[in-house]
Amino acid sequence: MGAVTCDAVDAEDSLELVMRVGSGDSLEAVPDSGADVAVEFTTPASVKANTLWLLGRGIHVVVGATGLSEKDLADIESATGPANCLIAPNFAVGAVLAMRIAAEVARHLPQAEITELHHARKVDAPSGTALRTARLISEAREAGVEVPGPAGHPARGMVVDGVPVHSVRLPGLVASQEIVFGGQGQTLTIRHDSIDRSSFMPGVLLAVKRIADLPGLTVGLDSLL
Repeated sequence: MGAVTCDAVDAEDSLELVMRVGSGDSLEAVPDSGADVAVEFTTPASVKANTLWLLGRGIHVVVGATGLSEKDLADIESATGPANCLIAPNFAVGAVLAMRIAAEVARHLPQAEITELHHARKVDAPSGTALRTARLISEAREAGVEVPGPAGHPARGMVVDGVPVHSVRLPGLVASQEIVFGGQGQTLTIRHDSIDRSSFMPGVLLAVKRIADLPGLTVGLDSLL
């Protein structure tokens, strides 16, 4: 993702790529590079520390790495100002639209399950996209609606906010998510597939261009669409 992002920024006339930071490289030289914005696509083990370090030096941060907890988000929000931070579980516009549609469907068909499929090297499960989708579904359900959960069987997946989530990790995949809603005598399926990592680049570039106008912490690409 880092390499693809560097290429996309480099090819964008209105942006200038001033530094590439590879795995194992120090961030110490970033402030001297003149960077206004840093894009963070590392791993759950390093994303929080990197983001806090960059914000502390007045550099806006666009975060695509997942694995951040609610406490991590609160700590990052506390570190914003004057630098801003945008954290997006998914930068593919189609995936963002699928999540928004899922929240609307959940108002009418509250029973749902999510299957997310990613490449074999993805280290966190469930994915950040699946966690956010489950949260949006849970928030959209009408208060008091009873949603039968899995009967405690391990094959039913991890339950996130009352929504079972199933994670698949296989070579050949990039990123896919399928949300299946069930109602009386019917099902409705929403599916998004990223065939190539280039699918995330329009969203990344949009975030890089707009981050300076988004004070504090912004979670999700929704507000930019």
